Amino acid sequence: MSRISLVVTVRDEAQTIRDLLASIDAQTRAPDEVVIVDGGSTDDTLAILEQWTNPKYVVQSEPGTNIARGRNIGIGRATSPVIAVTDGGCVLDSHWLERLVSALGGADVAMGYYEPVATTFFERITTCLTLPDADQINPERFMPSSRSIAFRRAVWERVGGYPEWLDIGEDMSFDFSVVATGVKRAFVPDAIARWHTRPTLRAFLRQYFRYARGDAVAGMYLRRHLIRFISYGAGVALIVLAFAIWQWLIAIPAFGITSWLRPAYRRAWRRLRGSERIAAFVLMPFLLVLQDVAKMAGYLAGLPHRRKR
Repeated sequence: MSRISLVVTVRDEAQTIRDLLASIDAQTRAPDEVVIVDGGSTDDTLAILEQWTNPKYVVQSEPGTNIARGRNIGIGRATSPVIAVTDGGCVLDSHWLERLVSALGGADVAMGYYEPVATTFFERITTCLTLPDADQINPERFMPSSRSIAFRRAVWERVGGYPEWLDIGEDMSFDFSVVATGVKRAFVPDAIARWHTRPTLRAFLRQYFRYARGDAVAGMYLRRHLIRFISYGAGVALIVLAFAIWQWLIAIPAFGITSWLRPAYRRAWRRLRGSERIAAFVLMPFLLVLQDVAKMAGYLAGLPHRRKR
């Protein structure tokens, strides 16, 4: 690759931006330019960016823009034929860009992976619940987050950029549009971007409410959400019947939740140790139900605003 631009969107990342910038500067394959678009930070993010001394950095302030608009602005300003994208709040492995660029030798899109920065038990258990291991991912069906991705500019132009009408889930909508073009994609599991997970239950549930709302607005994952509504509707009906008539019926939804959690239990066994394993096995069913309720509420909230991709 002759030139590659790294595009980053940030807002209110004063606590994490230095770690991201340092990880960019430490790349074994340095980007030829770094375009950072700030969506209207009210903390010291812009001041830190302006003090960073790397001459390759271009910082643009665009108050009020959503992340999709920020990415499009950054890519539009970038001068290279190849674009890598990550987000504020991430820390990049030192070989991240090198490995993405290497994969683009035989593909149009290089899909990196991501690992959580989990410092508390709550953060560790939620990542076991939501984030599959790299060896559990089907590369053909993988829809990468744009915190770890690279692509040829022509791909971005062909799909019309990121959907600026979508405030969240814009990277999934972008992925669907890319897949529809039939371009060649490559999964690069060792191109790692690390990011900070949600630290509280409220923030965790709000995140998945917003994700599901974005799915509804963009018309994504209809089958997946429909299965969730049907499954919980049937589960509630069985619980009512169990209390009213046959108590053994309550075993059916309990078995269903446990079966659904089997991959998460395997991840918890791999990633956790000692008493945390036991606590995770007990708490995960309750977290799963709360997460699914948040998703169903978010999906219903997004349906009135649904738009075609």
